[in-house]
Parts: sequence; C-alpha cells; structure tokens
Amino acid sequence: MKIPISVLVVIYTTSNEVLLLERKDHPGFWQSVTGSLDALDEPLIEAAARELLEETGIDVSMLPPNSLQSMNQQIQYEIFPEWRHRYGEGVTENTEHWFKVLLPNRVPVTLSPREHLTFQWLPIEVAASLCFSPSNRQAILKLNSD
Repeated sequence: MKIPISVLVVIYTTSNEVLLLERKDHPGFWQSVTGSLDALDEPLIEAAARELLEETGIDVSMLPPNSLQSMNQQIQYEIFPEWRHRYGEGVTENTEHWFKVLLPNRVPVTLSPREHLTFQWLPIEVAASLCFSPSNRQAILKLNSD
C-alpha cells in the first residue's frame, strides 16, 4: 500500500522552462515528478531525489550543490477516487511536499516507461496551464514568486 505522504518535484531551467511528463495511465494528464514515500522514515528530500532519478533519469548527485531544494510548502488534497485502491482502507487524503530543481540548461531525460509516455520543456505559464493537478499548477507558478 502507498503511504499518503508524497513529494512533488518541479524541474526548471535558468531560462524558465519547466519539464512536464505525460502520465501513462492517463494520457493527456501532464505533471511534474511526483511520488510517495517508500517508508514513513524516508527523509522528504531523499524521496524527492529518488523520484527524480526514477522518473527522469536526472541524478541529483551529478548536479551542482543545492540544485534540489524544498519550496517550504506542503498541501493536503483529496486522492482521486480511481487511485484510492493504492492506499490503505479509508485513506482519502494525501499530504504533498513541494521541491524544485534548478538546472542551468535542459538535460537529457530518460522516462520510466511504466509511468510516463513522453515529456516536454515549456515556459512556466504554459506548463502551469497544462497540469491536471491544481497543486502542481500552483507549485509551478510559485517559481515566479521565489
């Protein structure tokens, strides 16, 4: 069963391009990197680095120091009914912690084929408008205010 604590990792470049991934289980649903903790004691930043590597092939250890940062934001949201079977009985809400990764330029992306179909780099406003998740949209738009 999934743990209802997750990370959202917004990947963007110094030229304000955001990386979006298209979900395999919902074609047309675009998002940033997301994923649940593997264990209750997994540090959030480690979960963010792990999910980043698993979903995009981007290895934080190969980036400049402090490329992965907490956005010091967490939200609670209702889990979509079609995805609740992944969680324990009666679990309907998830707590999501936001992170960002600033890259000097676009980098090669290696998708997890079981999770995503394709990816694209887009300007912040365009990327935000394509996200199906309201919290993902908010996290991307927060890049402009940091």
